[in-house]
Amino acid sequence: MIVSPTKQDITAVVLAGGQGKRVDEQDKGLIEFSGKKLVEHVVESLSEQTNDIVIVANRNIEVYTTLGFPVISDRIKGFQGPLAGIDAGFSITGTSFILCVPCDSPFLPNDLIDRFIEAATINNPIVIASDGQRLHPVICLVHRSVWPDIEQRLSQGHLRLMEWIESNGYDEADFSSHPEMLQNLNTIEQMNSAGT
Repeated sequence: MIVSPTKQDITAVVLAGGQGKRVDEQDKGLIEFSGKKLVEHVVESLSEQTNDIVIVANRNIEVYTTLGFPVISDRIKGFQGPLAGIDAGFSITGTSFILCVPCDSPFLPNDLIDRFIEAATINNPIVIASDGQRLHPVICLVHRSVWPDIEQRLSQGHLRLMEWIESNGYDEADFSSHPEMLQNLNTIEQMNSAGT
């Protein structure tokens, strides 16, 4: 049974395990942006909201560890995408919910967790962010009850995040009043333009 989330029962999971295909396979979380590493912007925002933070990274583990939070790698090797990161997050946490955010979203608001708690219902196990124009499924609140389904999909090679979300049902957290909060920086060009 899905219960309403409380801040004490949510672990924030920063997904920093990507291959970085659009940044020449650099470790995107460690790219400098506005004087800090991208992941530092994300962690600083989250740490104002919770002390329960985990980072999922598949390389440069020592560097991520210096941020002061537990670091875990995907249990399934080969850069399998966000679902593998969510799986890793559940494997290291004991809370009923995890709030996943990508390492390349430096503008997250300081009330992100509260917004997701407000949007959650007992009808759906997942809440995803919406900017009013499009969905941002990697920024999501996920209930532990769907973890077995994630494991099954990963074992079968079904890696599409939105397909998995739609199959389980979701609510939306509305950020349409400030869509820029959800902006993720996929390329060096986006980082350069956003930093000016």
